[in-house]
Amino acid sequence: QVQLVESGGGLVQAGGSLRLSCAASGRIFSIYAMGWFRQAPGKERAFVAAISRSSGITYYTDSVKGRFTISRDNAKNTVYLQMNSLKPEDTAVYYCAADYLGLGSLKINDYDYWGQGTQVTVSS
Repeated sequence: QVQLVESGGGLVQAGGSLRLSCAASGRIFSIYAMGWFRQAPGKERAFVAAISRSSGITYYTDSVKGRFTISRDNAKNTVYLQMNSLKPEDTAVYYCAADYLGLGSLKINDYDYWGQGTQVTVSS
């Protein structure tokens, strides 16, 4: 069992930056691959980025490549999503998720635990 708590969301102008954090508690953090997903109003939850257990492999959806960076600090039980050059279409609730013994996945159903989400709003 692991509990996930996101923070760092907020309102930002287009072109700005935000850094999301997801703090994990419970079982050993390093045994989970981690992912970030987002859900915009009226849309399904969608993959944003993922990172393997050892940080050796990262994945991004095409729309955020070159703008977002996922990282993790296993000593702090925290995964981050640095978001630069934000656009209004990035507006969504952002969720972190943990995949037990996973390698990093783009699929929602591969994740075992989810946080409550943090709102990101990008104004034009």
